[in-house]
Amino acid sequence: MDNKRVLVAGATGYLGQYIVKELTKRKFDVRVLIRKESQKKLFNDVNDFFIGEITDPKSLSGVCKNIDWVFTSVGITRQKDGLTYMDVDYQGNANLLNEAKQSGVASLLYVSAIGGDKLRYLKIFEAKERFVDELKDSGLNYTIMRPNGFFSDMRDFLDMAKKGKVYLFGKGDFKLNPIHGEDLAQVCVDKISSDQHEITVGGPDMLSQNELAKLALNAWGKKPKIVHLPDWIRKFIIWSLRTFTSSKTYGPIEFFLTLMAFDNKAEQFGKHHLVDFFKDEVEKKKKLITTKSGVKKPAKPH
Repeated sequence: MDNKRVLVAGATGYLGQYIVKELTKRKFDVRVLIRKESQKKLFNDVNDFFIGEITDPKSLSGVCKNIDWVFTSVGITRQKDGLTYMDVDYQGNANLLNEAKQSGVASLLYVSAIGGDKLRYLKIFEAKERFVDELKDSGLNYTIMRPNGFFSDMRDFLDMAKKGKVYLFGKGDFKLNPIHGEDLAQVCVDKISSDQHEITVGGPDMLSQNELAKLALNAWGKKPKIVHLPDWIRKFIIWSLRTFTSSKTYGPIEFFLTLMAFDNKAEQFGKHHLVDFFKDEVEKKKKLITTKSGVKKPAKPH
């Protein structure tokens, strides 16, 4: 198995960088799809790069040549460069899938998110799940990975906590178990060519929203102060955003607010704990504030 050649698309993202590290650690031959030459410096122990634009099918010609497996976490959280979710999450991945089929790739793993098949009405999921449908009909062996949120997504709670308060809707009893990128990368590499076609996975800590808020406040050394807002406000915010803004604005907020309205429980996996991630993030933020030189250096994803 160690001589399998794997293409990683979405490699410069939070999860993608961990995927590349995990594959190289296990001695796979890795090809990384990047948009520009300067992104090569993000990767150690990788010698095979393919420069192409996921939304331009012509630029992807040959990207899957001599590749056995394809991993893709391509997608946009916040729309930019005039691109929409359909342009990237659906069409970009569909372009990659066409290349995979033409090159005789054996298996493709795609990262969507928990509950995506039941939440197609959300703008982000509309595009992701349209690609899932196409992948299922492609004839390739496939795996749909549905993580229960990344640790990096939980920074929204840290940002609120920094100001001394965390706002939740309802009672804050709904539970979730987000997963660290390194832990998720291990699951993805384990399952990239498996008989399981859809896998929902989360981290080791099952936390209520109240518990999550307390962790974020504690990380900043703040006294627990959680404000519970009536759920109609959450619904009104979603309605207002859908009515008065474009999907570019409301897409990620609609996603976040919708998933706060019910439990998101997944199989528990991994060794990284959110309390440690929060502590590390706060330390990094404090170092940026107190840097004597005044030069802010971006931290690597943790």
